[in-house]
Amino acid sequence: MVSKRGFGGMTEQQKSEISSKGGKASHAKGTAHVFDTDEARKAGRKGGKSVSKDREHMAEIGRRGGTSRGKQKTKEKEESDG
Repeated sequence: MVSKRGFGGMTEQQKSEISSKGGKASHAKGTAHVFDTDEARKAGRKGGKSVSKDREHMAEIGRRGGTSRGKQKTKEKEESDG
């Protein structure tokens, strides 16, 4: 049996509290990284290129979006007719 030690044995709240303390400490120390607009844009493009390489995954995203949009339109129509 594997024992859960460290972060694996903590609740989500405990993990969040520890992470928050670390973030506050790094900002206070001046070593925290803060994305500027251009850097964030580049990171987003890089992630988008990586995800879009998986054509099957992208097709699934498109199907879900189309299904969701169709359900929304049907609901709006029913509300306006009723």
